[in-house]
Amino acid sequence: MSHGETSTTPTPQVDLGDPQLTATINDGLSQVEQLLRAELSGGEDFITDKVQHLAVAGGKRFRPMFALLASQFGPHWQSDKVVQAAVVVEMIHLATLYHDDVMDEADKRRGVPSANARWDNSMAILAGDFLLAQASRIMAELGTDTVSHFADTFGTLVTGQMRETVGAGDGDPVEHYMNVIREKTGVLIASAGYLGSLHAGADAATVEALRRYGYAIGMVFQIVDDIIDIFSDATQSGKTPGTDLREGVFTLPVLYALAEDSAVGEQLRALLTGPLTEDAEVEQALDLLAQSTGKQKALGDVHHYLAEAEAQLDLLPDGKATQALRSLSGFTVSRVG
Repeated sequence: MSHGETSTTPTPQVDLGDPQLTATINDGLSQVEQLLRAELSGGEDFITDKVQHLAVAGGKRFRPMFALLASQFGPHWQSDKVVQAAVVVEMIHLATLYHDDVMDEADKRRGVPSANARWDNSMAILAGDFLLAQASRIMAELGTDTVSHFADTFGTLVTGQMRETVGAGDGDPVEHYMNVIREKTGVLIASAGYLGSLHAGADAATVEALRRYGYAIGMVFQIVDDIIDIFSDATQSGKTPGTDLREGVFTLPVLYALAEDSAVGEQLRALLTGPLTEDAEVEQALDLLAQSTGKQKALGDVHHYLAEAEAQLDLLPDGKATQALRSLSGFTVSRVG
């Protein structure tokens, strides 16, 4: 295993309910972090400070953690290839963050200035491209199955970003939203489940169940995040409520509320014609949304995707790793309150 430079940022730690499984996954995460840092420090100095920028800013490392959990369903879960696969997924995720920040003209990411704010858009795009180059080299070591899988995955990620940029047009805005989050969020979490189990030598049915679980839980995560943005207070979520509204981004609970055939829906349609610049407007919108059925309908979708995730887990052998994935699903929903 390659060992990178030490960093002041600690490796994220998880508690999966079982001490032995928790120790195994946390040890794997430490190896992922070492390899990730080694890969990101392998270029010229003027490159490395930029490509390491978001990696050292932290992040939950959820995708590598899921890849490592998925590897528990195969006989070779201790393989170096599993760690490499987990690193590839995280590097692709980081690359998309650089590119997303340019698309969104973001000023902050993970509590630090975004790459495009700190340097400029060109540098942020090139940093993302360098991450893709490094990830591609690791993929080549993992084999053509992995390369082919990521060709499809990255095509889906780009499609989702372009779909979001183009907008729903005359189409159904809820269907458009679902497609975007499936392509932008679901696909990479699905990849983590797929690659973690594949490189641990799991059978094809198990690999497919973990891929489908990843898709479903990715949808749950995103919808829950969107609900929290609207309906939680800042002390609970650490986010300023209505951030998406200020940016003119209308997420699932808002889309449901806007479609409502009621006085609340009518007032929201008059108010939400673009980004909200005034605090008073944001407060008014949040108050109207609280009176709407938007949250309930969005939670209905959360439970639909949770049921889909559970159905995939039912196909897996019952053991510590399966129980950990069930707990993960429950934790996601508990965040909504």
